[in-house]
Amino acid sequence: MTVTTALPRRAAGVLGRRPLFGVLLAIVVLMAFAEVTLGPVRLGPSDLFSVLIGEGERGPTAILLQIRLPRMVLGLAVGIGLALSGCALQGVLRNPLADPGLIGVTAGAAVGAVAVIVLGNYFVGDLPAFVRPYALPLGAFAGSIAVTGFVFSFSRRGGGTNIAVLILAGVAVNAIAGALIGAMVFISNDQQLRDLTFWSMGSIASGNWMTVTVTSVVAVLSGLLLVRMGRTLDLFQLGERAAFHAGVDIEREKRRIALLTALSVGAVTAAAGPIGFIGLVAPHMARLIVGPAHRHVLPAAALIGGGLILGADLMVRLAIPPTEPPIGLATSMIGGPFFLWLLMRRMNRGGGNA
Repeated sequence: MTVTTALPRRAAGVLGRRPLFGVLLAIVVLMAFAEVTLGPVRLGPSDLFSVLIGEGERGPTAILLQIRLPRMVLGLAVGIGLALSGCALQGVLRNPLADPGLIGVTAGAAVGAVAVIVLGNYFVGDLPAFVRPYALPLGAFAGSIAVTGFVFSFSRRGGGTNIAVLILAGVAVNAIAGALIGAMVFISNDQQLRDLTFWSMGSIASGNWMTVTVTSVVAVLSGLLLVRMGRTLDLFQLGERAAFHAGVDIEREKRRIALLTALSVGAVTAAAGPIGFIGLVAPHMARLIVGPAHRHVLPAAALIGGGLILGADLMVRLAIPPTEPPIGLATSMIGGPFFLWLLMRRMNRGGGNA
């Protein structure tokens, strides 16, 4: 195939996917609109317009600006961060079943956040005043970066990263993290135990503008840098040796992806708790819609991840009002069957071997 024929085909492929991205964006916008209008108190378009121009009544204004709008923005940030992290990990590990929870990134963030909740009385007071409000996200990030650095270092063999060892190290880290969290639950008081129980099941209901701002900035900036690595992730699919000969610094790119993933997952886990399966489901749904090229998969996965979180949050908010089950229950109900379907599909393709 010549360059003159390849370029028109590539342009046609990009143009052919624009309607798909338009549909995904429209779905996310619709979900975002439903997130701020639906609930025990229904807000119509006229209510939204009045609030946005500063002429709304006190009740709708408080509901929109202090509860639903930060909740919607946090949901988008969480969905985008988890989806892009999962997509990048699947690409660099060449494992379609990978997600941030598989190699222990989510568990590390959870340990850091739980340590701040349970043990924060012993050290948060000694921190500078401007740092204290950010103790929880900093703890989650510290835990995620520590675990990410450990599993990548532990799996490094012969100048490269052994993918099988990395995944097995992640399994061991998840077990250790579970034990550490269990120990902190054991020593927690009643209030801390209630906070831990609710936080551990995942929720975007408690988002305030400070939390939302920090989480959104970290998740979006990390996500933009991951989106720019689409070509690198495509080359990884050819094998590390082929990627190296194509000019990719293999180990440097792995470290970059690991750092960006740890940043994003640490931020969203601190804000919303450990929400599972979005990092697994969203990239696969994106590949089914736009194909395997990461320059298309990454932005599509970000849109799907944001839409899934908002959809799951709507599900738990409207299921049995006024109570709200944790959003982690809804994402597990979506992701669990999807994960089993992926396993069955791989077993059927591999003649019975997963």
